[in-house]
Amino acid sequence: MADVYLYDAVRTPRGTARPDGGLAGLSPQELARQQAAALAARCGEIAATPDALILGCVTQSGTQGGHIALISKLHAGLPDSTAAHSINNYCASGLSAIGQAVAKVASGEAKAILAGGVESMSATPFLSDRAAFYTDDSLPPRARFVPPVLAADRLANAEGITRADLDAVALASQQKAAATDTDTALQKSRIATGPLTGEECIRPQTTAESLAATPPAFGELQQQYASALEGTTFSPLHSIAHAPPICDGAGLALVGAEGLVPAPRARVIAFAESGGDPAASLTAGFAAMDKVLARAGLTLCDMDRIEFMEAFAVTIAKFLRERDADPARVNVSGGHLAKGHPMGASGAILTSTLLDALDACGGKYGLVVLTGAMGVGAAMVVERVEA
Repeated sequence: MADVYLYDAVRTPRGTARPDGGLAGLSPQELARQQAAALAARCGEIAATPDALILGCVTQSGTQGGHIALISKLHAGLPDSTAAHSINNYCASGLSAIGQAVAKVASGEAKAILAGGVESMSATPFLSDRAAFYTDDSLPPRARFVPPVLAADRLANAEGITRADLDAVALASQQKAAATDTDTALQKSRIATGPLTGEECIRPQTTAESLAATPPAFGELQQQYASALEGTTFSPLHSIAHAPPICDGAGLALVGAEGLVPAPRARVIAFAESGGDPAASLTAGFAAMDKVLARAGLTLCDMDRIEFMEAFAVTIAKFLRERDADPARVNVSGGHLAKGHPMGASGAILTSTLLDALDACGGKYGLVVLTGAMGVGAAMVVERVEA
């Protein structure tokens, strides 16, 4: 298979998902358009005339319904010949979109593709598509939908991860995000969008004491989903501070074949997706990570920078506890716990963040890992191209 490159990747700041949020006044197609325009300005013709636009989006209804990638293509003024694909792989959607672009380019089917994701959670809230799956009691219990935050509490209990562990990673995420929000090297691919020039969800006032005083917030969900849990109960642990803020955002990468102009930022070494036990829910990202590292012939110790999605505090706490990764190389500009999770966009946003982090440290290898509800995971290893 031919080599595939990330020529560039950009992202919006993340805006709080409320009526007065910084991105709430922009439609999802406008969020995507502004990122496409930024790539065209940075990369020229290959970004302005891609073979395809592939967008991840989780809640594809309302303003995000009707084939959001096609709508975004038309709104962005991309050529008629540009194919459009809207995909949903839950929280891994944005990275899955990039993975599909990588496969198309590697096979020779395409030369250059815009791929990423968008989610306007202020306009289209989580679960507002009202899928029958969310409440279908005819399924076997382990196949029934369990909200991610409830799965996070269940996983923390099963893994022996304590409230103190959750507090520690939440505090670290907030502190790193606050310290780097104006760092031009780490934010060089974050594109001012609408009125936002920086992340809107960060809570710089967060302290160890404020985290410890925040009560668990999701215990009542155990009663609502008792049948899916087969009557099991567990201690509520996650508070609002241990869950990524719901927010709006978008991200796009320009994925292309070798030899295009301008010079690429990174070469894709390997990409992998994995399913997982739906009852364990948020662990499929770990499986995808193990698979992609094996394909790359590399280890976590080889990675100069890692963007590991803070799906909830339990996932990053589990990763740092169990895996041989230097914490100083992980989520160096903070993560989802501080900056928020615009679901379908997160994979593309973290890809852009990873490229910035690698450039800032002059590193060679980088890893991005996404994990989602009901056993969804994706991961990618890249090699930075020297400027």
